[in-house]
Amino acid sequence: MSQRISIINVGIDTTSYADTCDRITILARQATSCYIVAANVHVVMTAYWDRAYRQILANAVIVTPDGMPLVWAMRSLGAKNQQRVYGPDLMLAWCDRAAQENLSIYLFGATLATLEKLEQNLKSRFPDLAIAGKHAPPYFDLNDPKFESQLAEDVALISKSEAKVVLVALGCPKQEFWMSAAQPQLPSVMIGVGAAFDFHSGRVSQAPRWMMAIGLEWLYRFSQEPMRLWQRYLINNPCFVVLFGIQHLKRILK
Repeated sequence: MSQRISIINVGIDTTSYADTCDRITILARQATSCYIVAANVHVVMTAYWDRAYRQILANAVIVTPDGMPLVWAMRSLGAKNQQRVYGPDLMLAWCDRAAQENLSIYLFGATLATLEKLEQNLKSRFPDLAIAGKHAPPYFDLNDPKFESQLAEDVALISKSEAKVVLVALGCPKQEFWMSAAQPQLPSVMIGVGAAFDFHSGRVSQAPRWMMAIGLEWLYRFSQEPMRLWQRYLINNPCFVVLFGIQHLKRILK
């Protein structure tokens, strides 16, 4: 039975790839409208600054520990055996399970060129995987008055495909806001997978596994895209360390 542990002000579930895929299978077969978030430090810190985003995370059916700092934090709070449930790896684990269970998926996000290559790679790796459709939405601003009409169009397109699970790759926090807005209209399980489409299409290289294991994936990604990611890592990461340090100290002193 999974447990939700509060890290700063975000609940993270004690789960695993197998447990998460088991729950997705049940939810998809029941046509449950819900969404899953893979949370890293960036997600937690975005929720710290933004109350609306924090509520969206609270409403997620599953929030996985996507980053090693969250895994270490959960272990320090009592979840001794917690492992990382990394969004891009969860995507592959689910595609494998979906092929076995004959549950179709939909690819939503990125660019058309990325989706074309991603679909090829997924079909090569999982020949029995049913990809019901794919769509690269045009750039949108969540505060744009046209967002509601664009959302309705996207939801109609996905609903027509009858996909059981939608993989959403719009990046944090846009994908979580999109999934929350789509939930009342879309009878599918949605999984926010962030940069997974770029990784699995081959457009962007992933950090070596040894760097991931010791929590240095951020340094690899920062070296690739410093102008886009500097604020995420050079401000959010130190803030997270300070805030969780305070939380941990309060727990010790109780």
